[in-house]
Amino acid sequence: MAKDLSTDVLVIGAGPAGSMTAKWAAKSGARVLMIEKRQEIGSPVRCGEGMSKSWLSEVGITPGKWINLEVEGARIYSPSEKVFEINEKHAGNEVGYVVERDGFDKALAIDAGNAGVDIQLKTAATGLIRENGRIVGARAKQFGEPIEIRASVVVGADGFESQVGRWGGIPTNLALRDMDSCLQYRMTGVDCDVRYCDFYLGEVAPGGYVWVFPKDHGLANVGIGVQLSKIHGMAEAKSYLDRWIAAHPAYAKGKKIDMVGGGVSISKPLNQTVTDGLMLVGDAARMIDPLTGGGIANGCIAGKICGEVAAEAVRLGTPTKEFFQKYEKGWRAKLEEKLFRNWLAKEKLCTLSDATFDKVIDALADVRLQKLTVHNILKAVHDKYPEITKEFESVL
Repeated sequence: MAKDLSTDVLVIGAGPAGSMTAKWAAKSGARVLMIEKRQEIGSPVRCGEGMSKSWLSEVGITPGKWINLEVEGARIYSPSEKVFEINEKHAGNEVGYVVERDGFDKALAIDAGNAGVDIQLKTAATGLIRENGRIVGARAKQFGEPIEIRASVVVGADGFESQVGRWGGIPTNLALRDMDSCLQYRMTGVDCDVRYCDFYLGEVAPGGYVWVFPKDHGLANVGIGVQLSKIHGMAEAKSYLDRWIAAHPAYAKGKKIDMVGGGVSISKPLNQTVTDGLMLVGDAARMIDPLTGGGIANGCIAGKICGEVAAEAVRLGTPTKEFFQKYEKGWRAKLEEKLFRNWLAKEKLCTLSDATFDKVIDALADVRLQKLTVHNILKAVHDKYPEITKEFESVL
């Protein structure tokens, strides 16, 4: 029979945000237990595997063997396949490195373990424990056996569907337009350019985009994200992707060796990510970029803040909603404005016709933007097609 446990900080979920939270809580002096429902951290992979690199040193991550490729930038294709190139520095959170995501997740868990975090696999949370209205731990099943884990602070890092958030009474409902259905193949024998991550916009992927992330010469992740409100399930997302591949000879000749699918939130951040005894981090707190669907960098940046605040709450004996405002304000100061602005941009982009997308990319392809901001993009579009910038006033 599994033995009940107690710790200072319990982190539920061993993805990047969970491992980062656990590591920084331990480095800040707390006893930390991180539990993961699967038997292997990082598997199965549900990710395009692209990420930027500028933020890594900020949270103490050293580039390692998990990097497949360093790319120069991104190419954004309009529906008529006019192309706009941007360098890695200005290409957002998805471009810089193409990685082996399972290797990356394991490297972060190793960092956490080396910082003193206890890690228990095949341990799935089944509910929260409350005393006097405050969360004081979680119930779980470990290899099928029921177990109780007592903790001063519980952190939900259990993905965008976050059961932990719901159990904690934090509103986490999502509208269909705030979710993408994603499907990706790893393909060999393709003609991909290892210098760029490619993104294809328009009706080829309603409300989302098709991506090509090169893993090596002849090897790439080819995937699609489609807004859930615009399709009827994963089979339709697959049809869109298969059609796109069939129409592109460089990829149609390739062989599929791997397939992953899943949902991604493209919502604005939660209004509330803390309550007495509980904080949410990463995808569970909707820190995914609504425009790109990427969440690794944001989850790790917020995880460092979350871990430090969790340890301080343990030290001071103040694991309250009021004290956790330090985390709430900290992560919002770094991330919220961009997340909210990108959510507004996503809402607008979903309404554009292919003809309008063509004009936007055509205008951008003709100028060399030094800095990629919403303002600079709109100015470039306005200079060439002033009639369509009216559609974007709400984003400004």
